[in-house]
Parts: sequence; structure tokens; C-alpha cells
Amino acid sequence: MNPVTITEAAQKLPDLIDAALRGEEVTITKNGSVVKLIPATTVKRYPAKAGSAKGQVWMSDDFDEPLEEFKDYM
Repeated sequence: MNPVTITEAAQKLPDLIDAALRGEEVTITKNGSVVKLIPATTVKRYPAKAGSAKGQVWMSDDFDEPLEEFKDYM
């Protein structure tokens, strides 16, 4: 698709959106600047499930002990 000016885009926005959704590259220009109109992808998120990582995480028994290098500062 040929570039359209911002004025043309304002008048034909629904058509330009349909074109972008069909996979066409829609380029809009304004005072020498260029933008592309592309469809956004959606990320499917699943609700967190308590306990779903059980047995996959390990923590050392001395996890909260001071590091050897910092004992002089304690």
C-alpha cells in the first residue's frame, strides 16, 4: 500500500485498520515523519495457580546466612 498522509489517514482510518489486519503494510506520513500501522499481538495469560511450582524450586538451608565476604561488616 502506498503511504498516506495523516489527513488521508484520519478520513480513511477504518479502511486502513482493515488493511493492516489483512497483513498489508500501512504507512502514514506527517511532516516528513513516518509511522507504520500494524496489528498488535495479544498475549494469552493464564491465572497463577498456587503450588504449581512445587518440587521445582530448591533453596539452600543457609540461604539467609551472611556471606563469608561480608562477615567483617556485621
